[in-house]
Amino acid sequence: MSTQEAVVDNGVNVDALLDAREGLTDAPEAAQFKWRASSEWISGTHTESVVESFFGLGEEQSHRSAFHYDTDHPELFASEDKGATPVEFLLVGLSGCLMAGIAAVAQHRGIQLHSVKASLEAGMDMQGILGIDSDVRNGFDNIKVRFDVDADASKEDIEALVAQSQKRSAAFDILSNPTDIHVEVRKDG
Repeated sequence: MSTQEAVVDNGVNVDALLDAREGLTDAPEAAQFKWRASSEWISGTHTESVVESFFGLGEEQSHRSAFHYDTDHPELFASEDKGATPVEFLLVGLSGCLMAGIAAVAQHRGIQLHSVKASLEAGMDMQGILGIDSDVRNGFDNIKVRFDVDADASKEDIEALVAQSQKRSAAFDILSNPTDIHVEVRKDG
């Protein structure tokens, strides 16, 4: 009687990730990346942003194509609702980062994923942003993430996948820890 091991394919090239980790361990200067986005105000609260290039592995890099995003605010804030709000993009970024991690960790651990869905919700008291109460924080007061995962694994193994993804998620780290932000103003024209 022969046993045949199931092939796991979650669409992640774990060997390439492990090779990258090994290569960057040997050359830590190449691990210094700079991520970029550029934005242009259109009208009202509508902004168009583009993500096209970044710096990594010691040189300039480009995505296969430029990615364009619109941000705006809903009509109930006297806006035109031409895009998701900037804070909703933060939730999208968090979700995408955690999902990518789950897929990579599952592939590495030999766990076949069939479906991974996430719902995210963040609480915010608008009194801060609107200047009603200066003691109210402008940002989220909490973020709740719920995963529904269908995989060839136990609940404990799935929880471990999510925990490892969270541990390695750049977006989770950025949102849960203070990050220095420096703003500079230049006058055009």
